[in-house]
Amino acid sequence: MGGAASVLTARRRLLAGGVLGVLVGCYYAWSSSLWDASTWWDVAWVSLVLVPAVFSFVYLALPLRTSRWTLPVGAALILATWGLEEAGLDAVANFSKLAAATLLGFWFINLFETVGLVVFVACLIPWIDAYSVWRGPTSNIVSNHPQVFTSVSFALPIPGENDAARLGPPDILFFALFLAAADRFGLRVFWTWLALCLSFGATLAIAVGADISGLPALPGLSIAFLAVNIDLLWPTFRRGWAAVTGGSRSSA
Repeated sequence: MGGAASVLTARRRLLAGGVLGVLVGCYYAWSSSLWDASTWWDVAWVSLVLVPAVFSFVYLALPLRTSRWTLPVGAALILATWGLEEAGLDAVANFSKLAAATLLGFWFINLFETVGLVVFVACLIPWIDAYSVWRGPTSNIVSNHPQVFTSVSFALPIPGENDAARLGPPDILFFALFLAAADRFGLRVFWTWLALCLSFGATLAIAVGADISGLPALPGLSIAFLAVNIDLLWPTFRRGWAAVTGGSRSSA
């Protein structure tokens, strides 16, 4: 019975992924020919419709996190992305980036022995990402080599325009990592996914409202992951460094 239920679930995921793929593919193909709305309607559309639709693929792919092929396939997709862009297949390359970063995020979670280590990373990476976006490598690339950022980033097309909101590869990788962490360590998987999606929208809204060309997305992701699971993670915070290393307070 368990095997049959697993197969049924897999079939439902494949069916949902197929239907979603057609809808998202049509949107990407014709987005520039759709309605041209105000800036804040565009923000609402990207935040509340497009981001959840796109990152539903990550949610549907979550069972793959236990596969031993996530690292080699993710690495292969990075090479495939380069080939697709060289061939001028930018739309296909865009989703190859999504798949590559997702699989690498799924693989990366296997290196985390404790949920405490995930919490530690969630508290650390916002500072690193903020520095990178405002003063570090990301700032330099966006300011001096915008074509490089365009090439490596994931595009979220704005309807009625030849423009897009963009996410960097680390944003997608940590989205997948936090979602996989919720699954691995018995946290709230669906609500984590939803909170992570909404965090991207919140970051976009803040950037537009403050008229900032680039805003780090990882702080919002980290806050979303921690906030939606705070009661489950509270014992981890109380144990402090012992929760990161997996030891007890008495042995630390």
